Amino acid sequence: MSALTAAGDLRRLVVRDLRRELRVLDGLIINTALPVIIMILFVYVFGGAITTGSSGLAYIDFVVPAVLLMSGGYGAALTAVTIADDMTGGMIDRFRTLPIGGWVVPAGHVVASVIRNVGSSAIALAAAILLGFRPDATLTDWLLVLALVTGYVLAVSSLAALWGLLVRSTQAAGAFSFAVLFLPYVSDGIVPAETMPGILRDFAYNQPATPIIETLRALLLDQPMGSSGAVAAAWLGGTVVLSLPLAALLFRRRTAA
Repeated sequence: MSALTAAGDLRRLVVRDLRRELRVLDGLIINTALPVIIMILFVYVFGGAITTGSSGLAYIDFVVPAVLLMSGGYGAALTAVTIADDMTGGMIDRFRTLPIGGWVVPAGHVVASVIRNVGSSAIALAAAILLGFRPDATLTDWLLVLALVTGYVLAVSSLAALWGLLVRSTQAAGAFSFAVLFLPYVSDGIVPAETMPGILRDFAYNQPATPIIETLRALLLDQPMGSSGAVAAAWLGGTVVLSLPLAALLFRRRTAA
C-alpha cells in the first residue's frame, strides 16, 4: 500500500469518526458542555475552600492546567469505547473486505479523538478566561501549551485504542475513562500534592499527570519550569511510541481470522 493511499484511507476514517460523534448527543455534551461545567464547578464550588499551598496562586490559576487535561483526557479515553464498538458491532466485518492497512483503523480513531478533544480543552480554556483566568504566556508559550495538550490527548487516545482492542465489550472499554479521569485528582493539579498524606503524595509526584500539569502551569503563568517539561515529554512520547504500534499489531491479529 502506498503512503498516498494510506493517507486517503486514514482521512476517510477520521471523517467517519467525527461525523459519528456529531450524531451522538452524549458525545456532543462531553465535548462542549462538560469542559465548561468542570471549570465552573472547580472555580465556584471548590475554589473558595481550597488553598494553593506554597505556590501562592489564586485557585483559578492553580487549577486551570488540570481542568485542561481533564476536559481533553476524558473524551480521549472514550476512544476505547468507539473502537470496541467497531470490533463487536459488525463494522469490522466491513473493514475486512476493504484493502486498507491494519494500522489505519486504530489510527483513524486516534486522530479523530485528538481533533475532538483538543477542541474540548480549548473550550475549557475559554471558559476559564471568562471566569477570570489571566495567563501571562507569550506566543511561543501558547504554541508549547498547544503541543503539550495535543500530546496528552494523543497519548491517552493511543492507550485507549489499545485498551479497546484488548477487551471484548464496550462496557469493559468504558472503564478506561474512569482511570484517566482519576489521575488529575491525585496529582498536583486539583490540590497541592504537598498537602496529601505520605503514600498519596508520593504517588502524586511520580505519576504522569503532575509533570504535565506543572509544565502547563509554568507556560501559562510565566513560572520556572525546572525538569517538569522534560519529564512530561518523556511520559507522553514513551506512551505514544509504545501504544500505537501495539494497537496496530493487536488489530491485525484480531481481524486476521
